[in-house]
Amino acid sequence: MAAPLLRWLRAVLFLGLVYLVTGITFAALASRAASNPMRMTWRLAAWAISGAAFAAHIAYEQVRLRSSPGPTALHASLAVALGAFALAVAANVHAQAAASHQPSHFLALVLWPVVTALPAFVVGLAAAAGLGLARARGDRSEGRG
Repeated sequence: MAAPLLRWLRAVLFLGLVYLVTGITFAALASRAASNPMRMTWRLAAWAISGAAFAAHIAYEQVRLRSSPGPTALHASLAVALGAFALAVAANVHAQAAASHQPSHFLALVLWPVVTALPAFVVGLAAAAGLGLARARGDRSEGRG
């Protein structure tokens, strides 16, 4: 029982770190961009990488761990919330260092995880359910179900 718990928890922690590194790296690249189109390109690249990480997490939970849609969506949204919280902490640290700290920065510690985790849960649930149905159909067509 401990091994499956460790697998999904490791995935949550790893993906939370991926979201943090992606956010910080691409924000830095965007802030140094010479033009608005390039700035937008860096931001879209961050979204694409985060989206790919989210999809890979759902696929890992469904295919490798054989999780049902509910836990899959919960674990994926926890990783998203963890990454958002870590980015909010980084934003607070940056604001302190830049002497531009405002009370709204503290709100980010709560709001960013919630605002990102709720839609991630809904999308993760739909994606995991769709993947589960596709896997069940494949098993039936191959005579395994």
